[in-house]
Amino acid sequence: MTTGKNEGQAELLRLTTVGSVDDGKSTLIGRLLCETNNIYEDQLEAVEKVAKRKGSGEVDLALVTDGLAAEREQGITIDVAYRYFQTPKRKYIIADTPGHVQYTRNMVTGASTANLAIILIDARKGVLEQSKRHGFIASLLQVPHLVVGVNKMDLVDYDEDVYLSIVDDYNKFSKKLEIKDVTYIPISALKGDNVVAKGENMSWFDGPTMLHVLENVHVSSDLNLLDFRFPTQYVVRPDLYFRGYAGKIVSGTIAVGEEVAVLPSGKTSKVKEIVTFDGNLEVACAPLSVTLTLEDEIDISRGDMIVRRHNIPEISREFSAIICWMYDEPLKIGKNYVIKHTTKTVKAFVSKLDYVIDVNTLHRKEAETLGLNEIARVEISSTQPIMFDSYNKNRETGSFIIIDPDNNFTVGVGMIREPLRSLEESLKPELTVAGVVDRSSNVTRESIAVPLDKREERNKHKAAVIWLTGLSGAGKSTIAKSLDKALFDLGCHTAVLDGDNMRHGLCRDLGFTDKERNENIRRVGEVARVLYDHGTIVVCTFISPSRAQRDIARSLLPKGRFFELFVKCSLKTCIHRDPKGLYKKAIDGKIPEFTGISSPYEEPLDPDIIVDTEDKTMEENIKIIIDKIRECGIV
Repeated sequence: MTTGKNEGQAELLRLTTVGSVDDGKSTLIGRLLCETNNIYEDQLEAVEKVAKRKGSGEVDLALVTDGLAAEREQGITIDVAYRYFQTPKRKYIIADTPGHVQYTRNMVTGASTANLAIILIDARKGVLEQSKRHGFIASLLQVPHLVVGVNKMDLVDYDEDVYLSIVDDYNKFSKKLEIKDVTYIPISALKGDNVVAKGENMSWFDGPTMLHVLENVHVSSDLNLLDFRFPTQYVVRPDLYFRGYAGKIVSGTIAVGEEVAVLPSGKTSKVKEIVTFDGNLEVACAPLSVTLTLEDEIDISRGDMIVRRHNIPEISREFSAIICWMYDEPLKIGKNYVIKHTTKTVKAFVSKLDYVIDVNTLHRKEAETLGLNEIARVEISSTQPIMFDSYNKNRETGSFIIIDPDNNFTVGVGMIREPLRSLEESLKPELTVAGVVDRSSNVTRESIAVPLDKREERNKHKAAVIWLTGLSGAGKSTIAKSLDKALFDLGCHTAVLDGDNMRHGLCRDLGFTDKERNENIRRVGEVARVLYDHGTIVVCTFISPSRAQRDIARSLLPKGRFFELFVKCSLKTCIHRDPKGLYKKAIDGKIPEFTGISSPYEEPLDPDIIVDTEDKTMEENIKIIIDKIRECGIV
């Protein structure tokens, strides 16, 4: 059976180098190119001429990548410089990105397609704000692999303690990020230590060299080969007998004879042929560009998406996203922009700016607009539906660019989080292969006879939702019970929504896939909102492993009335406790998709309350919670 991959074809690794100003990114790349014999003679001659003009006796390898005259004069990187090289094991595309804060947008551009990011840290300066900024952006862009190179070790006498201190500092920060694979390497890009060869100056380090990591990091699994997505780019019709649909398979695989659906129409057919310039294939996979023919005549045009019939993406005109603004003129809420998503171009506008992210502290802050290089979570409405997956599931179908139609400039880039589903409304239209079905049409929300402020006046406390999140076994239910009793003793009207209890009743029909988990939290959020509207302090205890799930629950409540409470406890301790024996079953493979074992848990980045069930007593934790909500005027 033939596929889209040629035998013996060298694997491609896309990487980007980031870090603060003058951390040695360009020098590192120059060293890699030089020592792998990927620099042409004329390039070396040009670099040597610059060195002579400056009166420097030593060739500056950074000049290999700093191609702009302004860059060479100032000794800095301004624009993204792409360089190509290869070794016997791999081909590489390197994006050398600027370190200055004002060029954050350039860093986003360079990292957007990278499999791996190298963050350089000057051994003399340690972990700086810009080091954290770039780590956060790499995490935001879902770069799968991160290498932290502690550079300029020659300037600190190759001191192991300096290296270990920086590793410890960055480890503490990186634990807050969504990065699965982090490797630390002490290097000297100028002298060449641990770049291509080991050298003799850091015998205390027994880890790999930079090139060894680049040659051996496993990137084939980074591709999404499960969800077949084929955005149609062009309809090929050379004659009356052939109709094909050309485009790039952005994720997944497809085979002749498989049943597919065409979105947004929902029409179905089967793949008849997979046509390429080199001949027809039986199976094709991402990222191959092919022409598909179908067994049935279906009206398909540019921007439509061909997918497997039983594996479809989200389809919506409204969605939430994280965007990075890349233009001098600030974002205008409500202004008509153009969104380019895969091969589809639609008119759209930002309907709401939820918050701006401080990339140095990871805290959220309110803002009325978005300026150059700022990052924010927003809500977007488009004039036509688009077909997408969340960015953390599929970078290709979860990303888009924003274009200003007034000047045709690219003003922003975005990463889709989820369809915009307001929990104050019923379910949005749900796509099926037969079309769109609205299950909540002709439904009107009824008002409440006794308003909330009157209920709060009688109760002598304000309504709120306290959302406990944490791993199974962390102690959420135990804290919820004690908190409920403590609030009751204070004369508060309370209710507890427990995860297990809800799954025995309202949510008993749901499993534990991502979609079903989201629906579970959606239902709980609706119940919590109803109880809140009646003046109750609602204590919710759910693992709710996804930050997006908790953000949806938060969006239901007015500001200051939702408290995200992180029940902190290490996985090791939770496994040791294992009060219900679930971890043992999950480790034995008897429970699929179990959070912490076979399914990820996303810790809150900035929780309203943190309680530690390993080091603090129950009384201490309850006091922390009561003090917080008292400080906020709830009780």
